[in-house]
Order: sequence, then C-alpha cells, then structure tokens
Amino acid sequence: MNSNLMKKTFLILFFTACYIEMSAQSNHVLWYNQPAEFFEESLVLGNGKMGATVFGGANSDKIYLNDATLWSGEPVNAKMNPEAYKNIPAIREALKNENYKLAEELNKKVQGKNSESFAPLGTLEINNSEKGKAVNYHRELDISNAISKVSYEMAGIKYTREYFVSAPDQIMVIKLTSDQKGALNFDINLKSLLKSNVEVRNNILVMTGTAPIHENAGYTVVPKYLDIKERGTRFTTLIQIKKTDGKITNSRESITLKDATEAIIYVSVATSFNGFDKNPATEGVDEIAIALQNLNKAFTKPFDKLKESHIADYQKFYNRVTLDLGKTAAPDLPTDERLLRYSEGKEDKNLEILYFNFGRYLLISSSRTLGVPANLQGIWNPHLNPPWSSNYTMNINLEENYWLAENTNLSEMHLPLLSFIKNLSVTGKTSAKTFYGVNEGWSASHNSDIWAMTNPVGQFGKEDPMWACWNTAGAWLSTHIWEHYVFTQDKNYLKNEGYPVMKGASQFFLEWMVTDKNGNLITSPSTSPENQYKLSDGFVGATMYGGTADLAMIRECFDKTIKASKVLNIDADFRSKLEKAVAKLHPYQIGKKGNLQEWYFDWEDNDPKHRHQSQLFGLFPGHQITPEKTPDLAQASRKTLEIKGDETTGWSKGWRINLWARLWDGNRAYKMYRELLRYVDPDGKKTEKPRRGGGTYPNLFDAHPPFQIDGNFGGVAAVAEMLVQSDENEIRLLPALPDAWETGSVKGICARGGFEIAVEWNNKKLEKVTVFSKNGGKTTLINGDKKQNITLKKGEKLEIFYKHSTPLGF
Repeated sequence: MNSNLMKKTFLILFFTACYIEMSAQSNHVLWYNQPAEFFEESLVLGNGKMGATVFGGANSDKIYLNDATLWSGEPVNAKMNPEAYKNIPAIREALKNENYKLAEELNKKVQGKNSESFAPLGTLEINNSEKGKAVNYHRELDISNAISKVSYEMAGIKYTREYFVSAPDQIMVIKLTSDQKGALNFDINLKSLLKSNVEVRNNILVMTGTAPIHENAGYTVVPKYLDIKERGTRFTTLIQIKKTDGKITNSRESITLKDATEAIIYVSVATSFNGFDKNPATEGVDEIAIALQNLNKAFTKPFDKLKESHIADYQKFYNRVTLDLGKTAAPDLPTDERLLRYSEGKEDKNLEILYFNFGRYLLISSSRTLGVPANLQGIWNPHLNPPWSSNYTMNINLEENYWLAENTNLSEMHLPLLSFIKNLSVTGKTSAKTFYGVNEGWSASHNSDIWAMTNPVGQFGKEDPMWACWNTAGAWLSTHIWEHYVFTQDKNYLKNEGYPVMKGASQFFLEWMVTDKNGNLITSPSTSPENQYKLSDGFVGATMYGGTADLAMIRECFDKTIKASKVLNIDADFRSKLEKAVAKLHPYQIGKKGNLQEWYFDWEDNDPKHRHQSQLFGLFPGHQITPEKTPDLAQASRKTLEIKGDETTGWSKGWRINLWARLWDGNRAYKMYRELLRYVDPDGKKTEKPRRGGGTYPNLFDAHPPFQIDGNFGGVAAVAEMLVQSDENEIRLLPALPDAWETGSVKGICARGGFEIAVEWNNKKLEKVTVFSKNGGKTTLINGDKKQNITLKKGEKLEIFYKHSTPLGF
C-alpha cells in the first residue's frame, strides 16, 4: 500500500471513528455550557426511590432531594362518606328523565376527599469558600451510565464533580476534585420546606423531620401542619464526607471541608413509610436506623467500587434496547441549543433517539419501589404544594407513565404499578360499597396517592363532577395486569397476583352497570374524563349515562379477564357471565361529523379540541379498534383526532402520537413527535417572547405545562409503537414508519407473547428481523400485506432476511 493510500485510509477511519463517537455521545448525553437556574434546566438522578435534582452551580451547588415514599397524610379512611351510595338511585332517575342539570348537582353528593401530596424532602447545598467567575464550564448527564458531571475552571484551578444515586447501595455519592493540591474548600448545608431539625452528630450532618397531615382543600392551598403526636411520615437525611487530605470541621448545622484535593460526599435518606395500610408514625419502620445502615455500609466501600456496582446494575436494564435512525447532519450542540434548533424544523435524528433513551432512563430511575409507582413528576418534586399534588391521576396520567414498561423491555419497572393496583383493590372494596352500593369487587377513581385512596374526589361536593366523579380507573388499571402477563408469559404471577385483582375489577362493573332502553348495558351515572358536553338548550355538563370511554375500558377489562380465566382454566361460570355482558355492551357510535362519539348521544363538545381523547381508548391503549379489523371505527377515530387537532398539552400529545401510530400513519405520528420536542422556556424564566405550551423543557422534561413526566413516557411508548406493534397473536413490523426515518434499526423491543424483536430497515424497506422467544410460543409476523406464522422454542432465535422488500420464506 502506497503512503498516499495509507494516509487516505487512515483519515477515513479517523473521521469515521470521530463520527461514531460524536453520534454515540449525542444519543445519550445531555450537556450544557452553564449551570441550571431553574428546575426545568436541572439534571435528575434516581435509584427508583431516592431522587436528586442537580443544578451544578459553580460557587454554590444546589441539589433537591426526594424520597418516593415521603407523602403527606396517613392510611385512608375508605368509609369517609358512608351513605354516599344512597344518592345513586336519584341520579339514575334524573338521567332516565334526561334531567342532566339535576343529575349534575346530585352527583356532587357522591364525592370524598382529595388526595394527599408527594412531599419535597429537602435541599442539599455545597457552598464554595472561594468565589469567582467560572470559565470552561461543562455540565452533563450521561444516561448510558446514570452519572452526572460538572467541570469548570476558577482562578486557574480546574474543579470537577461527579454525581450518582446507587440502587445496589441505596446511597447518593458526590465526588469533588481539584487539579491543585488543597484547593477544595466548601460547606455543606441541609434545609427542608417541611417541619425539620438539622444538626451534626459524630461528623454526620443529620436532618430529621415529619411530613404534614392534611386533607388538601384544593390544589392552590398550602398544606397546614397539625400538631398531633404520632401522626405523619418521618424522614431522615444523613450526609458524611469521607476524609481525604483536607480538614473536616463542624458547626451546629453544617459540615466544612478545608484544604482538600479530593472529597467524597455520601448522602443517605429514608422514611418511616411501611405500607399503604400502616400508620407511618406508630407502625412505621425505623428510618434513622435504615439511613444509618445504608450510610455505614457504603462508607466502607471505595468510590470506584460503588460506581462500578451502580453502573452494572443500571446498565442491565438500560442496555436492553438500542435505537438507530441513520446518519444525521445535525451538530452536537448543548442540549438546550439542540432543542431550540430542532424546534425550528431542523433535522436531528440523534436528539429524537436521545429523547427516547431519556424516557427509558427516567423510568428506571423513578420506578423501583414496590407499591409506590412513579407519580406525576416521577420522583422529582421541589414544591411544598406541587402541581396537582404530584399525585396519581388515574384517568390517563398514571397509566401513561407505564405504557413503555413492557414494550421497551423494562418489565421490572412495571412492578411498582402492579403492586399498587393490588393495594387499590383492598381499599377499593370499601369505596365500591360506600360510594356506589356495589357489594362485589372493587373500584378506583380519578386520583390516588401512596395510601391507595380509591374514593371519588371533590372535597365532599365542592368540586366539578367533570373531573371529580369518574370511577372507571379499576377497569383501565386492570388491563396493565394482563399486559404484564402477555409480554412476560408469567403464569404464576397471573394466577397468584394478577387474576384475582382483574376479577375484582370486573365484578364491580358487572354489578354497577344498568340496562338502557335498547336492552344494552351502560354505566349510569357516567362522566368522560375532564370533558363536558353542550346540549341544544345551552346546558353544559359532565354527568350522563353510557359514556363511550367507560364502555371501552370495561370492554377491555372484561375481555382480558376472560382471556386470563382461560389461560388459568378457572372460573368458567364467571367467565360466561362476562362473555354475555360483553355481547350486551352498548356499541360504539359514529356521529354526524364522522367522528367516534364520546357521549351516548351525538352531542356537541363544549371544547371540541379538548386535551382528553378518552373515547379512543379502544384504539390505544386498548385493542378493540384497528384499521384492518374495524376500518369504520378506525376512520371515525381518525376523524376525531382531526377535529381535535394537533395542538395540545405534553401528555396529551404523547397519547395522540400513539393513536396515530395505531392508525398506521407514521408521518402524522412523526409530525406530533417533533411537536412534543418543541422547546418550552422554564416556568419561572421571564423573556420578551416566552415560549410556553406543551412541549419539552431544556432538561428534556415534558411540559404539560408545568412539568409532568407522563409526556416523556408516552413519547417513548409511541416510538416503540411506530416500529413494532403486537397483540396476543400477531407482531406487525414497521407499521407506522415515517418517511423521515428512512434507514435505521432497533434492537430489544418486546412484543406480546414473550418475544423480543430486532429490526433493520433501509429505504423504508425491511431488511432483517430477528425474533427471540423468551418462553416458547407461536405468533404471526406481519410485514405490510405479507404474513408468516412462526413457532419457536424457549430460548430459540429466528433470523429472517429480506431482499428488495420480498422476505425469504414468505
């Protein structure tokens, strides 16, 4: 080989390597040239229980701390309104007489208390003694290893910080270094918005406190403390510095390190929460002992060992899925600048991948505590009075948080929700009887909290029925149980944990429904989540009968319970009752505008572009409507989405992308995915022309607005739906591939039936699919209009190659 050829080959290899490295970085690293000023610019870490929000300031670093189990309140009294059910006959009579105004007023009598709030644990501050101007500043979050870093120079000295929150060691670790001996000088302080005490004991900074006891009188009222002994969840934070070459001194409420070159800070948190049905004060765990035990164990381990364990634990989940959308010409700018550039219509495939990976990162980081699923803000909340109490909103938001769990190969992260549903089924038995007069099964409503509250909310008649008086959460949530089974094929889980809960949800609706004038089964009273109808006489209301959303969810609930009973070969008589009920359910109706009706009658919507689209549940996340099997209903669903338009809040946009994907319209889904990534200014930032509305904040958090994590999760689920869709019998490959993703690959996506899928495509044509069976089974692969039946043994892998879009063997 001559020298010129060798040089040319070297340059090609060099620049290829540089491209690959840059591409990999922009796929999984969020980075910025300045510290965070606002919460929506910060970088978040978590181990599924402890959350940390890092601002990365040079002179003073602020870190918000959260614990997933720190909520206001205590176990719920499910009998709070013991005679509420007595109002149901009068409401039904009013509806039968088409007196909707009276029904609306009466429905307020079937309300209970509002939910409790997810509480902020505290704020850790690291204040440097030396003040000055930082240069060459860099802040990042590498979501491939769940580690955040900060570096900068001040007065000629380079400082670095490294942060992670470990699941194996249940500890947060912060490593600070300087490149000049003895240049580290800082104080560590702790404070909390909650009732608390801070002191130093044995070189450990200790903060103890108690969450408030309150019934949130409304989303705008700051919770008040009640000075009652043995009430409320206790919390503890312990901070200790591992002694290095510096000198550690203490004051009454802070720790100081002087003249150090390196320092490692250990942060341990715990609460007394001991389950949804245990008084956290009198029956709580010893939070101080737990925090101290975790601190002491971690303190004996070298930093590198802690980091190694953390990365290994995290990556066993994160590395399961990889997505490649082909070459990009986009520059690798700071993430906030990339988002702004992308919002202007520029191409950045790696930002689209980064958002997908970030959502998976968030679920791993916020959902690893049984019985305590990710809430409206995951586990990251700085507010004493968070938006919507940062609770579990169960008419879409909690469920949307978990749409990505199974299909993006994070089934273990689904378990906190599944165990929470089991808790709901306990308190829900009482709610079913006292609020609805139903003696069989369990019910759940619009909101819940860590105490598994199941009553309809509304502060005992003070709130609007359009959001407060919805009782169909049990039907929706129970479908998650079947989803977990059908993806994992875990029959033991279905038998011992899942099916009894599914059966209980079905039992409630069997008893709750009534027969309409046509002999069909309907719900009465009913509401459609947070939406209102408008009658010809001008009346605007929410209370009605036979709402489409109710019946879609019940239909799905019954169908999955029937299938579960068949899998387990049990409850044949009960299964028969469900099958007869499904046949009698009031059917879907198509309105005069060609839309799928939301209401029993073809009424007008008070807000035609309303953010909720609950009547489309059967299209997604349900499986009742498809373009192939129910083309008329699919077309009516499309018309409904067209009437609503594309402009909506973050979580709603996430849902609509999934709906367009299920309609196999990849370009419309992609258009809305781009809009989901539209730059939104931090909430507190004042600009001449503020960029508000649904979209994405600089730290890639979803903007409802304000921040809600559900849009992040819905967006990730939608990408998976665009590439692979499945049911119990079929796997559809690239069903909604947009033109923009002409070439690419995805590996590790899961399909129903216990299959794991890898797909490669070029020029929008499928080139290769790999199917791995986790448990053995049959399915049908669908590529366009081609179908192929396959049967695999447990652990068997099948590769199919395609040439010029014609599959070999098809």
